[in-house]
Amino acid sequence: MPLRQRKEVQKMPRSLRGDGGQEIEASGTRRSHLSSGFMYPLSSILCPLAFLLAAAPIFAQAPIFPDRIGLYEKKAPKTMGLPDRDLLTEYGLEATENADYVTVAEAPEKKRFSATAWRLMDSTYAYAWYQAKRAPGATTTDFSANAVRTSDGILFAFGNYVIQFTGGQPDPADLQFLYNSLPRFANAPLPTLLGLFPTDGRIPNSERYILGPVSLQRFAPEIPPSVAAFRMGAEAQLVRYKNSKGDINLAVFSYPTPTMARDQTAEFQKIPNSMVKRTGSMVAVTVNPADRDAAERLLGRVNYQADVTLNEKPPGADLRKFSGNVVGMIMLAGLLMFLCVIAGVGFGGFRVIKKKLRKGEDPEAMITLHLDQ
Repeated sequence: MPLRQRKEVQKMPRSLRGDGGQEIEASGTRRSHLSSGFMYPLSSILCPLAFLLAAAPIFAQAPIFPDRIGLYEKKAPKTMGLPDRDLLTEYGLEATENADYVTVAEAPEKKRFSATAWRLMDSTYAYAWYQAKRAPGATTTDFSANAVRTSDGILFAFGNYVIQFTGGQPDPADLQFLYNSLPRFANAPLPTLLGLFPTDGRIPNSERYILGPVSLQRFAPEIPPSVAAFRMGAEAQLVRYKNSKGDINLAVFSYPTPTMARDQTAEFQKIPNSMVKRTGSMVAVTVNPADRDAAERLLGRVNYQADVTLNEKPPGADLRKFSGNVVGMIMLAGLLMFLCVIAGVGFGGFRVIKKKLRKGEDPEAMITLHLDQ
């Protein structure tokens, strides 16, 4: 190597030039070259990118409540704690929000209310959380199908949402706008287990829907989770009844098939001081009842009734269907013939007009051989 080239190499103690148009400083920091000559540290690019990736779930979660409901304007949302985190996790909590609404300046009267919403996985989970959220002193109301009035507001389930208003509520005319603005709303049929329970002596707001080991431990700790067998797709409704000798907890577990229910009945009967009854794919059980005679009467009134729908064809349905198909085919054939005639007449007319407009010999004329001459 010439002496001049060796001197130029020695003048580069701070950085070494790489093959890809980059320089690696002596401290180990990699810098990229731009056409303008500026060099940016790699950390200045990766740090904002890491922040955006970490904050993506926060930005992706859209607010539940709209900015305005009628004459009420939404204030800044509040941070909500989850005191029942384990139960809400089992009930499939997806999002929650708490916000205050205050009437706008042009409103004739100054009002405000607080709104809290929980969005669950589906209507069944929301129905379970609604039952667990009700206070013992809540009263029924005609606000909606599943709603109770509390001491400071109203609590109701709507689809896969549970919503609570405190300190007031929106005007009834503005509620439909709120319902239509709920993101990721789903409205599936609700469980029907509660219809199996007798209504006489039922303690108001004592119903609890059980979907897993957490809710079972919370509302019926005397039943082991292994006996309930949630792994088989079991769900349960719990109701408490008033009795002069003490309250009686009655639970009905639902299984996908009667065979599963029959197998689990033997497991429920192994629980000490339990009374069990199987009806269809349901298992009714009460543990440590204060009055066994009253518990026996309650169990006797729990009966599963299967609803079977048989779709029968009315007389002559097949003949009418066949005749309708024949008429349809005839009409289709007639339509195709009509289109063919129209296409033929149009093509022939086009050729005639083209021949009249063209002067001289027609290059597309038919060639005749005149063999008879």
